[in-house]
Amino acid sequence: MSRTPGSDGPEDVDATFEEIVADLRAQGFGEPNGRGAERDPAPEPEPEPREPPAGGTGTLDPVDTGWRGSDSSWEDTMLGSPPPGADDDEHYVPPEPPPLPRPRKGAFVVLLFFVVGLLLLIAPRLIGLSTSVATPLGLLALATGIALLLLRVKQGPPDGADPDNGAQV
Repeated sequence: MSRTPGSDGPEDVDATFEEIVADLRAQGFGEPNGRGAERDPAPEPEPEPREPPAGGTGTLDPVDTGWRGSDSSWEDTMLGSPPPGADDDEHYVPPEPPPLPRPRKGAFVVLLFFVVGLLLLIAPRLIGLSTSVATPLGLLALATGIALLLLRVKQGPPDGADPDNGAQV
């Protein structure tokens, strides 16, 4: 597929592009200061060297410079060092947690079914059973353990609560 020289060939595209770029540069686009070359850019002031705080090591380490011009470092400000003169006795000490409830017989039965079921599925040869017998027994023991565990979950309002009292928190 050939193009004729009069159509939009590559020569015309390049010439048109050069015209557009020349017009934009004449209007001041593409210049370093954003407008035409008629203005000289104002020299930017050089930043003043920062001095380390009194008693510093002489290096400009972020820890040594302080934060927001204060005497405390960033870690003290953000991570909460105690203010001067604060005693450690004023901190909140949480109470001792309540003891764990004693497991009842039902919990031991559920645990026994889980252990036996896993043992039958993982290592049936320890008990002396073949895998064809141990696999269904292991699955049955695990299913029984899960069913007993779900039956132990309390449903409904707590003991002594009035059922006509509405939502309980």
